[in-house]
Amino acid sequence: MKISGITVVSIAATFGSALAFAPTTSFNGAQQSTMELSMSSQSEEPTTTRLQFLQTATVATLLTTLTSATPANAAKYGSFGAGSPEVLDPKSAIVDLDVLRSEPVQGAISSLRVYLDAVKSMQTDLKGNSQADIGPTIRGKFDFVKLRADLNTANTAFDEDTQRGTDRIGRLILQDITELEVANKQKEGIARSDKRLTIMTRKLEKLAKAFSDYLAFCA
Repeated sequence: MKISGITVVSIAATFGSALAFAPTTSFNGAQQSTMELSMSSQSEEPTTTRLQFLQTATVATLLTTLTSATPANAAKYGSFGAGSPEVLDPKSAIVDLDVLRSEPVQGAISSLRVYLDAVKSMQTDLKGNSQADIGPTIRGKFDFVKLRADLNTANTAFDEDTQRGTDRIGRLILQDITELEVANKQKEGIARSDKRLTIMTRKLEKLAKAFSDYLAFCA
């Protein structure tokens, strides 16, 4: 199907507007992240289901495909400082040490380490058994509401520029968890294919890197 340049630009503009966000921080210990997948305000619905998130991710993938001529790729950030100028090197991050050492932030950081351990556990399970069902671990260890809250809380220790990068990592974490859960689903009696196993393995590798990269800012 041939799509005109005007149509692509129109779709891309609409999509970009829907995802636009601007971190607003006072950096005085009370700042809050404005990452796109942050908790909604009290006047809005407080949760987003995995299905809703997957539907959003699917639309994002479609629009990225339609606008593939654009060099920016919202699905990847690569190494620090490469592939996405929004993700800073942790050594360049500006961190409020008082906020970082606060009990809420330290609790969130501890939770992020638990998430990373869960990812490593699933990696071990798949290496030992290519047909392992990791669905229970995904659903049991990665509650979206709590995960977003932990990411937001940890993010309050960073300055505005740093938050742009950590927000990006947080969005990709939620997207990869959703896609991993979908890839894990298998019809009863049908063995998992090598292709599906490869997809799951790569998703887990991306998640392990993302959580490790995020935690590097908290060191």
